Amino acid sequence: MTEAVGEQRIAVEQRLGQLKLSHNDLDAAIEALGEKGAYDDLQMQRMKRRKLQLKDEIARLEALLSPDIIA
Repeated sequence: MTEAVGEQRIAVEQRLGQLKLSHNDLDAAIEALGEKGAYDDLQMQRMKRRKLQLKDEIARLEALLSPDIIA
């Protein structure tokens, strides 16, 4: 992957912030739903899947911000 620079870097950082916020919100919602006890398994599964998708997207964008260093 190539490193993001200039305006592209700013856009990536903004998107990264949005995704992290969504990830944290979803994490809190999953925890609250789990504590409630009686919940819809399908809903929980979809929320967890979405959380993993967000995590993957966050990792992809973080890779754009950090150049690969070959040792």
